[in-house]
Amino acid sequence: MEFTRRNVIVMGASAFAVLSMPRFALASAGDDVIAAFTGGAEMADTGVTLTAPEIAENGNTVPIEVDAPGATEIMVLAMGNPTPKVATFKFGPLAGSQHASTRIRLAGTQDVIAIAKLADGSFAKSSSTVKVTIGGCGG
Repeated sequence: MEFTRRNVIVMGASAFAVLSMPRFALASAGDDVIAAFTGGAEMADTGVTLTAPEIAENGNTVPIEVDAPGATEIMVLAMGNPTPKVATFKFGPLAGSQHASTRIRLAGTQDVIAIAKLADGSFAKSSSTVKVTIGGCGG
């Protein structure tokens, strides 16, 4: 088969379109999870404290802490992971505090989002960008 310049350009554009599709699918998957949790309600930017490292040397164990006084549930999402929903913490009426800490796995540099459902039915969120380096080399 003989390739013309036009054929190469069309094949390259097609390959680019196919390779960029999963990013849109992952973004919409995260949005779908958020919409299912909040029911489409507005979220305040205050009321939740998310503590995550700015740079993580190993994406397999990234420590995070979430604190949301008055929350009944806190959902943690890693928007760049194939499955964005990482954890959901539920707090009963006898909980001493609405604080949780854990280690999560990140597929690469991405945003980590914490959304809290408060006792009055409102929602609050906080986010943090975590840069995952490969072997501590800043990549």
